[in-house]
Amino acid sequence: MKMKQLVQTMKTGELRLEEAPVPVPEERFALVRTRASVVSAGTERMLVEMGEKSLLGKAMARPDLVRKVIDKACKEGIRKTLQTVEARLSGPSPLGYSAAGVVVEAGALVPGLRPGDRVACAGAGFANHAEFNSVPGNLLARIPDGVTDEEAAFATLGSIALQGQRLADPKLGEVFLVIGLGLLGQLAAQLLQANGCRVIGFDPSPVMVDRAREIGVTADTDAAAIESLCLAETGGHGVDGVLICAATASNDPVTLAGAVTRENGRVVAVGAVGTQLPRDPYFRKEIAFHISRSYGPGRYDAEYEIGGVDYPYGYVRFTEQRNMAAFLDLIAAGRIDVKRLITHRFGFDDALDAYSLIKGERKEPYLGIVLTYGEDAGSAQTPSVALKPAPVAAGRIGLSVIGAGAYATGVLLPAFQKQGAFDFRAVATGAGRAAPTVAQKYGFAAGAVDADAAIAGDADVIAVLTRHDSHADLVSRVLAAQKHVYVEKPLALDEGGLAQIMAAHAKASDRQVMVGFNRRFAPLTAEVVGFLKPVAGPRSILMRINAGAIPRDHWTQDAERGGGRIIGEACHFVDLAQALAASEVQSVSATAHGGTDVPAMLADDVSITLTMRNGSVATILYTASGPNAVEKEHVEVFAGGRAAIIRDFREGALYGATGRAKKIGGGAQDKGQAAMVAAFAEGLRSGAPALGLDSAALTTLATFRAIAAIGAGRSLPVTLADIGRGV
Repeated sequence: MKMKQLVQTMKTGELRLEEAPVPVPEERFALVRTRASVVSAGTERMLVEMGEKSLLGKAMARPDLVRKVIDKACKEGIRKTLQTVEARLSGPSPLGYSAAGVVVEAGALVPGLRPGDRVACAGAGFANHAEFNSVPGNLLARIPDGVTDEEAAFATLGSIALQGQRLADPKLGEVFLVIGLGLLGQLAAQLLQANGCRVIGFDPSPVMVDRAREIGVTADTDAAAIESLCLAETGGHGVDGVLICAATASNDPVTLAGAVTRENGRVVAVGAVGTQLPRDPYFRKEIAFHISRSYGPGRYDAEYEIGGVDYPYGYVRFTEQRNMAAFLDLIAAGRIDVKRLITHRFGFDDALDAYSLIKGERKEPYLGIVLTYGEDAGSAQTPSVALKPAPVAAGRIGLSVIGAGAYATGVLLPAFQKQGAFDFRAVATGAGRAAPTVAQKYGFAAGAVDADAAIAGDADVIAVLTRHDSHADLVSRVLAAQKHVYVEKPLALDEGGLAQIMAAHAKASDRQVMVGFNRRFAPLTAEVVGFLKPVAGPRSILMRINAGAIPRDHWTQDAERGGGRIIGEACHFVDLAQALAASEVQSVSATAHGGTDVPAMLADDVSITLTMRNGSVATILYTASGPNAVEKEHVEVFAGGRAAIIRDFREGALYGATGRAKKIGGGAQDKGQAAMVAAFAEGLRSGAPALGLDSAALTTLATFRAIAAIGAGRSLPVTLADIGRGV
């Protein structure tokens, strides 16, 4: 799918609309269809003027970049440096940084946003003048009801003005001077008024001064008159603070600010101005001088802006994103009026006409320039690997284990031990002090070793029982060592890890990879599968999983280590659905419910719908909101006049054409771990895997797609050929 975007070639200064692919959002980004964007007359005019300069002119304007080029040439050579400079100057650079639109798709780790949500977007390189933008979650703010898209497009500029005001710390009743009454200055003046301050304004443009006067700002075009005015309005003391919103290399603004500010007053540079302070007034009056860092805390911090790591609310009250939200709330409350600042509107197809204004080619005054967009505006495949399993030699099966946490020592190792087919060789644990105890308890012959030694040892099978984030790497390493693998679910945490495993298995296709999806092996599951076997045609499957809440600081709820409960736990029921449907999953859709402050990957109240290749449909309601008094896992299957129910894997019922229920189970709960281990052993002996890697990979991919579907708001395909390609 293609879109149009506005770009500049820095080498020549040429501006053009060009076609480009619609970006694909990453996990911490959202894809936004742009509805309005604002041309920043100050910042973008400087970029355009810079592009039109000669190479010498560019060098003189940016000596800091010249020094970087010289340093690079000294380290890497002149030829390579010139190639790099040429590539950067000749490549297209997007313009714009303040926009608004509608979320098309939200990444798995973007909290609180869903398709259809209206958002304000910030950030150079992100909130571009383009029909679609992929924007980090921390640079998006939801638009309140009653605020138009055009108004919301000013949120970035408003947050710049708001951050400058926060640094100036205005108090009710104070007097402030705003130097520069362009777009930022006009917004700053309104914000100061909303804060209960009297505002004086200075700008050499009579048009800007008149516009400021319309809202009650005492303004003038003459610097000398402004000095007198500031003293007259404050009883000779000087203003309490100054916001410099001009865009000029001159030091005149900071000189004027020093002259008119009272003792212990505050001066904040919001715009790009000269900062060679005259020492005498700033020293004598002990004036505090700040340079505002654009939108607020988080700006230029890659961990915040791109990595999605938010600052704690109690310690950093107003970040970039929270400044944007606060500004939008002020618009919604009628405290700020941005409509009055809009002087020009252009359809996006006519965007170049907007730049003829700021370049001075059209001789008419301008302030707020809005671009509007119409409502309408394409990796290598990982193939399925044919299994060629080789049976394990006669005798007991050598087993080494990596990881020995509570589930491993409490459930799995006893199951392997009781099965009787396995000979325990070596154990490796992350907490090395626990390994000797585990080795002694279960009779591991080689005792405690590290993971590398366990893989390289004489075992036939390596059981990977570690935390989720290590599974893909360890499984791939075991396969590279030509060993069979048992890995506790999930198989991987992301598509990159899954593709890594599939590639490793392609080179070791006679090795088996068994994933711990034990519920398909449970005795009650076996009875239901057998009962439905004579029925031809699709099946309808309902699963209600009353999973219970887990604290948000638990490792399984960490996106990097645990992957959340959809990947880490709901995978059990995706696999079970494939077993009950006797078919492979083909597509998935999902909806998260409950709180909106949780990213899709970490949602634990979610409905997932799977469609199977044979037409079966399975719906999984996975919830952390239910009481303990209600059974945890309830499964119902309907097909061809028959129905089956499983209640918590303790008991169930089978219903035939007569409508009479045949009770099944009724003893202790059995989720199938023992049967799974027995089936795994039999598969190793016979060379026919109890669970193929393709099936396990589809289950794992379906959980990734379920998370993506929450953000996309639509059904997504699940095929092995798509592993690693994204959505």
